[in-house]
Amino acid sequence: MSVKKLAGQTLWYGLPSIATRFIGYILNFSLVFLYQAADTSDLTQIYAIFPFLNILFTYGVETSYFRFSQTEKKDALYSTLTISVLVTTIFFTSLMYLNDSQIIWLAHLQKHPEYLHYMATIVFFDTLSALPFAKLRQEERPERYAFIKLLSIFINVFIVLWFIGICPSIAKSNASSIFLMGYHPNIGIAYYLIGGVIGSVIAFLLLLSEFKSFKFQFDFSLWQRIMIYALPMVFVGFGGMINDMLSRLVFQHVTDLPAAESEKQLGIFGANYRLAVLITIFIQMFRLAAEPFFFNQSKNKDAPETYARVMKLFVIACSYMFLFVGVYLNIFKHIMTLKYPEYGEGIGIVPILAFGGVCLGIYYNLSIWYKLKDKNWFGAAITFAGALITILLNIWWIPIYGYMGSAWATFICYAFMMLSSYFLGQKYYPIPYEVGKISIYLFSITALTAISIQLNQFIDKILLQFLLGSFLIIVFSAIVYFMDRKELQSFPLLGKYIK
Repeated sequence: MSVKKLAGQTLWYGLPSIATRFIGYILNFSLVFLYQAADTSDLTQIYAIFPFLNILFTYGVETSYFRFSQTEKKDALYSTLTISVLVTTIFFTSLMYLNDSQIIWLAHLQKHPEYLHYMATIVFFDTLSALPFAKLRQEERPERYAFIKLLSIFINVFIVLWFIGICPSIAKSNASSIFLMGYHPNIGIAYYLIGGVIGSVIAFLLLLSEFKSFKFQFDFSLWQRIMIYALPMVFVGFGGMINDMLSRLVFQHVTDLPAAESEKQLGIFGANYRLAVLITIFIQMFRLAAEPFFFNQSKNKDAPETYARVMKLFVIACSYMFLFVGVYLNIFKHIMTLKYPEYGEGIGIVPILAFGGVCLGIYYNLSIWYKLKDKNWFGAAITFAGALITILLNIWWIPIYGYMGSAWATFICYAFMMLSSYFLGQKYYPIPYEVGKISIYLFSITALTAISIQLNQFIDKILLQFLLGSFLIIVFSAIVYFMDRKELQSFPLLGKYIK
């Protein structure tokens, strides 16, 4: 697969990823217009737990499928992994239900214990869908992948909009309307999770045809080799989620604030964190196409040069995402505070978290070296070292600096992981990354965002803030043009406008 084809498949995989993450982001972001910060704290907790469960339930089977499909019979591989996932998913889900009271207490969900059961159902069906989705990616069928993902998220969105946005109005005018079937006002914000349940079930049903190649055969020897490869990926995943989610999970446990104020601060933290998540939307969409691409390219003699080129283009794309958040920060703040001004208190954490997201994206690119060299324990060690940094800094800084301390802890962790992976990777699998250009791009977006934040202190008009932000993006575009004009000329649509 060429870099151009990678870009094309990134768009295909990116379409449902963007739709899923962005529409989900909009739905979550809409909470600031519907509920006060304290009312969203339990949902923030649930969204922080989800990724941990996804890693536990799937334990690296997607990456393992890509890796072993290069050397093993695909039908035997698919059947073995499917049986493995089915058995463990039933086991883990049963454990959640049997120990729900303890989990509810640990997660501070005493006010809404039903959230745990919704979450368990979503994770159950998402896990059973993970391997069929990986099969679609490995077989380069992004259109079907996109269709199922998009339909699932649109059903999810419809459920949320219908029961939270439309049904309350119908109930006011006609409480006995047939259109209120399934609507209960007391459910309220939980419809966000109910929509997720229905969307996940629909996706699983649409993927049933991908089980045609499945046979009831289990290759235990193959499974052992897969687990040896996958186990470090589980540690990598858990470490990554500790870095990403721990701050919101432990916030109420380590802060010295009264309970009501703690819930409010967590709600503010979660709302502003979701703004920085715009960066990770692009990273996720890139990873969906890049992971099978990297493995397929590994046999080519010029693979290191290809990886280096992909890295540079990735950093340019991430830089634009960061600038979009950074230079329009005041505009986002204005939107967030239209109904509840309290959400604007945490806007200062957004650039810190967003740049941490850029570092994380670079780390994901760098991590190809240990996956190709079967040195996944290096990835686990890097990630857990980052997790240790995250844990210690959050425990130390949250009581002192609140969520601002947590934001800096996240950035420091991801910067450490990025640098560690780079230096180790150059030792075991040297790749000629254009470090000079990448450093200039990262410095430029940092400087331009800082300029925007400083100047916007003296600008009151939203239109002028927008024009300033747009001008700074043009400045960065000029930097990219002068540094990588020849690279840009190679792109089919963009290249004809560049001389």
